Amino acid sequence: MNSNLQRNTRINFRNLITALCLTLTLVSFAGLDPVQAQEQRIRTLTVTGRGVEAIQTTQTEVRLGVEVQGKTATEVQQEAARRSSAVVELLRSRQVEKLETAGITLSPNYSYENNQQRLTGYTATNTVSFRINTQSAGTLLDDAVSAGATRIQGVSFVAAESAIEQAQKQALKKATQDAQAQADAVLSALNLKRGEIQGIQVNGAIAPNPVYRQFAARAVAAEAATPVVGGEQQIEASVTLQISY
Repeated sequence: MNSNLQRNTRINFRNLITALCLTLTLVSFAGLDPVQAQEQRIRTLTVTGRGVEAIQTTQTEVRLGVEVQGKTATEVQQEAARRSSAVVELLRSRQVEKLETAGITLSPNYSYENNQQRLTGYTATNTVSFRINTQSAGTLLDDAVSAGATRIQGVSFVAAESAIEQAQKQALKKATQDAQAQADAVLSALNLKRGEIQGIQVNGAIAPNPVYRQFAARAVAAEAATPVVGGEQQIEASVTLQISY
């Protein structure tokens, strides 16, 4: 009698647990509205905007060289050093920025006659680089030639670092506005409304490399200074936005 009662009790307990599980399952399914579940999946539009800011260059980077040829290596090296020292002294007196040695070379010269190679002398070259205000660059180049420089290997024009930094911020702002405008145009065409921004990727604001120009050094300074005219430097930026709709 007791064993039958215990068996019935276990069966009834299992049935109760099963009924509770089924009830909880039904409640869960009843609370999951298909429309709400669809709305919970956020739809996003990804757009990339571009911004460009042009600024005026105000500084000139110059590579200036002294080249000497002679019979012996010692002779040409000493003469190149003497002329280079005079040029560097001039540059320091004009308070140029970022003055540094860009290269020193010493190489033999050969002539070829009747398939015979003959050493004829040596060539020494010392090169320095520096930065100066563009308005003063022409006069300085002429004075450097008079001081002993024989090679102007090229100049490049750049904006001041503070101006570049400010331009980068403006380019990023323009890129962000461009991305938002693109998103509004697409969503408006589809009769959709722009929601919140779900993600932002800043691809950076990049200043291009300086543009180099070639100048020919003259043996003596002319009566008029060499004209050196800078130009504009463009800063580009891009921003990617993920916008819900």
